[in-house]
Amino acid sequence: MYKSVLIVGSGNIAKKHRKSLRLISNKIKIKHVTSRNFQTFLRTNHKKLNFNFIIVCSPSSEHYRHINLIENNFKKIRVLIEKPLFNKFIKIKKRLKNYYFVGYNLRFHPIIKFLKKYLRKKNIFSINVICTSYLPNWRKRKDYKKSVSAQKKFGGGVLLELSHEIDYLDWILKNFKILNSYNKKISNLKINVDDVLNLTAEKSKKTFLNLNINFFSMSKRRKILIDGKDFSIDADLVKNQIKIYEKEKIKTISYKKFKTIDSYKNQNNSLIKGKFEDLCNIQQGLKVLKIISKIKNKK
Repeated sequence: MYKSVLIVGSGNIAKKHRKSLRLISNKIKIKHVTSRNFQTFLRTNHKKLNFNFIIVCSPSSEHYRHINLIENNFKKIRVLIEKPLFNKFIKIKKRLKNYYFVGYNLRFHPIIKFLKKYLRKKNIFSINVICTSYLPNWRKRKDYKKSVSAQKKFGGGVLLELSHEIDYLDWILKNFKILNSYNKKISNLKINVDDVLNLTAEKSKKTFLNLNINFFSMSKRRKILIDGKDFSIDADLVKNQIKIYEKEKIKTISYKKFKTIDSYKNQNNSLIKGKFEDLCNIQQGLKVLKIISKIKNKK
């Protein structure tokens, strides 16, 4: 069952994928190649390319080129591309030879999975999503100014880097209409990309949505607050805890044993086992980029 996986990229996210694969099975053969050397690797090893899966962890500005390289060298294999799919919306015109998915691993967080199921038939009035953190703390051993997240040419910026929230909101709600957005660089961080997003939207004129994201806050928060008919929810993805208020009852569900690496493990395990229903497919990944494009055009 477990044969071989090629990981393209050498950064922190590539290391997380390697660790998650090791948690699945020690029998998985893992080969690493840097983003810069990917094309050369394919050309010099064209007779030995017997990988079952590829995980692309290169900067999003390189993803389109890497997909073309994969298309020219492989057929009918599964490819996971780290989010976002591209650094901008690109229409894929040709029929693809391989099966592509986008690495929105928050879909495999137990709170997100719970909300998708719980909210399916609920009458929702409002959803408030907050995601704040401090970019210099993201990678302790690397100067944040030199990171992919801080540089426009690599597809950095809060809108692309933290597009998890856009993905899971669209995954849960299916469709929402953007009313207004504010997406700029306003902090004193030494970066050339956007660092804040405030978005208001609606679904069917009955559900109000507010999304607030930044990576200049000293307070690390990732919360989802929902109010609806006869219920309210306070979900905390940092504490891995969710509170459900239903009339006079309060129920608390805690996922204390859950760790971030588990979302990568569950995502990659689904890819390996062929259980694709919770994975972000390429069409959904492109839809996220369309939403991002609309936000940018609202400036």
